[in-house]
Amino acid sequence: MTDSLGYRYKIGVIVPSTNTSAQPEMDRLRVAGVTNHVGRMFIQDDSMVEQPGFDHVMHSIRSSTEPAIRSVVTCSPDHLIIAVSPESYWEGPDSHGRILESMRSIGGGLPVTMSPDAINTALRCYGDIRRVAVITPYLPVGDDSVSRFFTDSGYEVVRIQGLDCPTPVQIAHVSEARLRATVKEVDGPEVDAIVQVGTNVAMAGVAAMAETWLGKPVISNNVVLYWHALRQGGVHDSITGYGGLLAEHLRLPGKTRTVFASQTDSRETVR
Repeated sequence: MTDSLGYRYKIGVIVPSTNTSAQPEMDRLRVAGVTNHVGRMFIQDDSMVEQPGFDHVMHSIRSSTEPAIRSVVTCSPDHLIIAVSPESYWEGPDSHGRILESMRSIGGGLPVTMSPDAINTALRCYGDIRRVAVITPYLPVGDDSVSRFFTDSGYEVVRIQGLDCPTPVQIAHVSEARLRATVKEVDGPEVDAIVQVGTNVAMAGVAAMAETWLGKPVISNNVVLYWHALRQGGVHDSITGYGGLLAEHLRLPGKTRTVFASQTDSRETVR
């Protein structure tokens, strides 16, 4: 027997307790037979203006991630999304690989999606993208680590713009008008794609609209995480209204996946 609502796929989503954007944005992306189940990392709404405050937020995330994963695994999800950005980028690509393996181990071997993997895979869908502009929710103390991560991963960071959010809760307060202005600020003819990191930034709708203005990929963090989890799990539905990834890129590049046919439990292998 299968789960009566999540009969195609159950996704566990791990978010900081201060995050009010990831859950509603990802819930809007669900398709029939797919359900989301949120576990929260307990952190305080500490200042991130200076290095000690940012480091304290990081420490809180690290110490509360394992309990949050263990709590959501009890509902037997098929996949885990770790919807937190700083831990993904802080110490570079090599460190991220170790973090990803740690998350898989804590989750009992479940497949795990984190931001760098999802973003790298998404950019591959659009061909040879090398020059990116990056939007973050942080002040310079956080922007520097994100920029280094992309550079160390082989991208040229043409521009990076932080939204200067002083605390985790206030990341969710950034308005659509501010996000639209920031997209225009970082764009230019030399930019192949725009990438937004930070899962408490409610940018799914703005990114989709910006793709129509600019004619280039604009990748928002929550959308790319959910896209990667769906496609990795063999859910290949076209989802419109949230940009080209979900509408047009129905499979991960170069992967063989199992398809869960809509409204049924039948499966077939496709390339």
